Amino acid sequence: MPSLIDIRRRVRSVKNTQQITKAMKMVSAAKLRRAQDQAIAARPYGVLLRQMLANVAQGAANDPDAGAHPLLAVRPEQRILLVVITADSGLAGAFNSNLIKLAHRFAEEHKNATLSFELIGKKGVNYFRRRFSGIAGTHTDLFRRVKFEDAERIANLIISRFEKGEVDAVYLFTNEFKNAMAPALTSTRILPIEVPKTAQTMDYIYEQNPGELLGSLLPRYVRLLIYRAFMESVAAEHAARMVAMEAATKNASEVIDKLTLLMNRVRQASITREIIEIVSGASALE
Repeated sequence: MPSLIDIRRRVRSVKNTQQITKAMKMVSAAKLRRAQDQAIAARPYGVLLRQMLANVAQGAANDPDAGAHPLLAVRPEQRILLVVITADSGLAGAFNSNLIKLAHRFAEEHKNATLSFELIGKKGVNYFRRRFSGIAGTHTDLFRRVKFEDAERIANLIISRFEKGEVDAVYLFTNEFKNAMAPALTSTRILPIEVPKTAQTMDYIYEQNPGELLGSLLPRYVRLLIYRAFMESVAAEHAARMVAMEAATKNASEVIDKLTLLMNRVRQASITREIIEIVSGASALE
């Protein structure tokens, strides 16, 4: 049975850990509010851009050059680029591991194709770098402050590789913010772009050729997808970490209660043993 000193040390250690997890929960809760507002505020813009893309595509349907845009080219998926967005740090429950499993399972299902990876976040970089070759690029420390310039730079790299024919398809793997309890794992093909269909057609008055306008909208659409994925991932990460730290704080309280009960039992056993020794010594002197 452990001594009282050992148990007290363990209780003190767990209490210190509990203070850390409680502080991390509060920090994540504060950051979640801002990240959640940014992610939700960007969603209407994405919906409107998608609708505009559909309307312009219908307006450019009579233009034979509009369908020949490089970002619309559908080719057999022999060379696939996986864009995986994970966090730079852990302590967020299964936030990173579930997404990595999803991307890994996709890679195993398409092992006959030539795979390359564009990895965003240290957790994904550390995992895939040890297990797969063909790492096209790595990007870390981007989520302390999400900037459109970073998303635009990565999107331009992806667009350039697709236009040059280096890859035939691009898939995006990320955690989308659903609610504070659990993120939604998403796997989306972002290239080639599948022009959405819309039942509500807007009759635009075009100052320029609809085909040229469509050509300028398509790269913007890809950049927006990457930027939105950044914001959704950050919000989902803070939510997952808040939930994980709340669970860790609760578990620490249970451990403290068990150790306190054990400490009281050890103390009671020690007192009982001393009383027995005193009574036995007194009886021996009689």
